Amino acid sequence: MESKQNTGDLTQRMTIGDFLLRRLEEAGIRHLFGVPGDYNLALLQQLHDSGSLEWVGTTGELTSSYAADGYARLNGLGALLVTNGVGALSALNGVAGAYAEHVPIICICGSIPLRSIDRGLGMHHTMADGNFDHFLRAYAPVTAAQARITPRNAAVEIDRLILTAWREKLPVYMELPSDIAYLEIEVPAHALVLAEPPSDPERLQSCIAALAQRLSAATAPAILVDTDADRFGVVPELMELASKLQAPVAAINAAKGVIDESFAHYAGIYGGKASEPQAREAIESSDCLLAVGYRPIEVTTGDFTATLPAGTIHARGHAVDIGEENYQAVTLKEVLRGVIEAVPAVTNRAPQPAAAAAPAAPADSAAALTQAAYWQAIEGYLRPGDVLYVDNGTSFSLLGLKLPPNCTFIGSINWGSIGFSVGALLGALTAAPERRHILLVGDGSFQVTAQELSTILHHDHKPVILLINNGGYTIERGYLGKTEPYNDIANWSYADLPKVLHPGATAQSFVVKTCGDLQSALAAPNDRLIFVESIMDPCDAPAPILHSSNVGAELDYGPRGPQHRENLQLRPGTLK
Repeated sequence: MESKQNTGDLTQRMTIGDFLLRRLEEAGIRHLFGVPGDYNLALLQQLHDSGSLEWVGTTGELTSSYAADGYARLNGLGALLVTNGVGALSALNGVAGAYAEHVPIICICGSIPLRSIDRGLGMHHTMADGNFDHFLRAYAPVTAAQARITPRNAAVEIDRLILTAWREKLPVYMELPSDIAYLEIEVPAHALVLAEPPSDPERLQSCIAALAQRLSAATAPAILVDTDADRFGVVPELMELASKLQAPVAAINAAKGVIDESFAHYAGIYGGKASEPQAREAIESSDCLLAVGYRPIEVTTGDFTATLPAGTIHARGHAVDIGEENYQAVTLKEVLRGVIEAVPAVTNRAPQPAAAAAPAAPADSAAALTQAAYWQAIEGYLRPGDVLYVDNGTSFSLLGLKLPPNCTFIGSINWGSIGFSVGALLGALTAAPERRHILLVGDGSFQVTAQELSTILHHDHKPVILLINNGGYTIERGYLGKTEPYNDIANWSYADLPKVLHPGATAQSFVVKTCGDLQSALAAPNDRLIFVESIMDPCDAPAPILHSSNVGAELDYGPRGPQHRENLQLRPGTLK
């Protein structure tokens, strides 16, 4: 790799594939998820030869995209490698989910040879119509940037895409034609630096002054956080600001666990009428609310019942709205650091502790397991530092539990793609194998991506998988079809899957039907993978989950919808 001086910048010659792998490594990416295909094998061989990244082959591109998402949530950036057309479109759903959840991942697609594009030659994994831009266009709505890499643009575009993903906290899409990975080009010799562009000095100081003035003059300031507080790395600043102002901090449900729930100023989850009482009072009565990255949809606003105060300040990663003013070219961390320094400390607003829930009566160990007893046991099972996963369904009950300190919550709240959690589990396990990982999933969601359990076992990961087997899509039964066959699924012997998917696996499996069975399973040492299959009644579901589904049906189907027919909707209190 010859280096030379070129117009003041040190450069060197490298193959395009090696440069891409080097840049990924410099960006902090240590693993690449994906599925091999003939168009991406050249890059895979370079990866194998260089040892720069570790390849994690998955059972399909969809779960590769989920894995890259889970990895990025703990690592800061994730990446996957797919092949043209069939692989790219299989991964599209997961990349769209990363876009909806503001997760920075880099989707690299080994695409058809540049020679074929230049000459208009038909190739497999295309539409056979002579148009080679279909998949770039397909990715445009769900990525922050897209590019086809060529020898002429590679040095610039590879850096641009990686930096865009990191700065915007959004996915990007890169097509790498299969015949250029081994071509040498001149590239920068210096390492890629992940850094925000500096703020405009005047805009930054004006924004800090305006925000500090509003917060200092308020008698009831409050802070509301969405997931961007975590994505842009400003949680420590927000907690420091809350402490200095003695101001309550609430989170929307998509940001569960972002604020340490043992923090003295944590007020709970805010979602309109679905809020915890203290959180609703703190947010809706605030005379100066700072909302960070707030993106309201029906599942995060109590079905559109959230009412933010007039004049709410909206802060995003690179812009802040204060009244009529919009401050651009500022970074959120710089703004918050400046505000912390500028506001005076408050000592006369003591935090109001959240009302302690009445302790639940111990469950009868011989009693059949119910959702209520299940979630009571799960809350007692959690410990500081856990990584917790939910999927669409009754596992959303985790949102109502109090988490110990330093837990990480991983879910697809905005996108709501069932099966996301199993792939995300693989990715986050890969990023942080030293932490305890607990997957909370229902049978319906699990069946979508269950095959990825084989990869988890292949890499000797040791998560705790807690699966509810209640015969189908319970959350959908609350919308429509309480007992209709379209919400039923085939029953599996879930607890047997570890040994089926990975013969010789030493996983511990349990099938539990009573409260005592569950307690025994949860007492097992986590020195290997634990799989707990909990059998429950199909009509048993937590009341908040069913209420949300019932209201969701009204929003989805309107006053003429079939949900009004007798006994067609699972409702709270159905189980006797």
